[in-house]
Amino acid sequence: MVKIVGILNTTPDSFFSECRFSAYEDAVARGIGLAEEGADLIDVGGESTRPKALKVEVEEEIKRVIPVIQALKKQLSVPLSIDTMKAEVAELAVDAGASLINDVSGFRCPKMRELAASKKNVKLCAMHMLGIPENMQNNPQYQNGIIDELLYWFDKTVEQLIASGVKKDQIILDPGIGFGKTVADNFKIIQNLPKLKAFGFPLLLGISRKSFMGKNPSELLPETLVLNAFAAPSVDYLRVHDVKKHRKALNVLQMVY
Repeated sequence: MVKIVGILNTTPDSFFSECRFSAYEDAVARGIGLAEEGADLIDVGGESTRPKALKVEVEEEIKRVIPVIQALKKQLSVPLSIDTMKAEVAELAVDAGASLINDVSGFRCPKMRELAASKKNVKLCAMHMLGIPENMQNNPQYQNGIIDELLYWFDKTVEQLIASGVKKDQIILDPGIGFGKTVADNFKIIQNLPKLKAFGFPLLLGISRKSFMGKNPSELLPETLVLNAFAAPSVDYLRVHDVKKHRKALNVLQMVY
């Protein structure tokens, strides 16, 4: 059965304002809440990657995420993930107890690949993103079509990671819904998840409350639940804001199957 990844944003500017937990106490409480709601994994991030988001300095990102990971590791048995593009942050997070590195830049940084290769017991999620958050939605285009481009990127990214010393069984792939994609691209990805899954690696999908489904994130829970239920048979991880509601929906879906 697909695993539910609970989103824990320790940021003041993530795109879904109702899930911003920039205060330490609020972030820890939210993490505990996600575990109680049934999360299989909690993904802690200290830098917003919404379109046009500005970069966060390493020191600030460390300040936002490491104390929270340390506190949750002491209190929970649920595995923790670090959502970061910075090797310095990822290393400290793993040392603090994170067992997965979720890099939305797809481990394009050599330091990230070097770190990944040195952490043999840590899973790695490499996500496809066209450009960087500041410019990724500036008229994204794919000459060969989004699915063929993703399969090509999957192949090259896996090849690069393995050449860096990463083990094959560490790797999870994420097609990057909303990261340098048009609305049509996003739906094409969801329609073709079985083809992406056939590439041979676990897939993570993150569509929760994203703007390709509508303009107001606070109103997009029904759309999120429907699309995640559609996607569930073809992916291994669903990254969501609303853990309890997804747990209930997936329990019913499992009964159907």
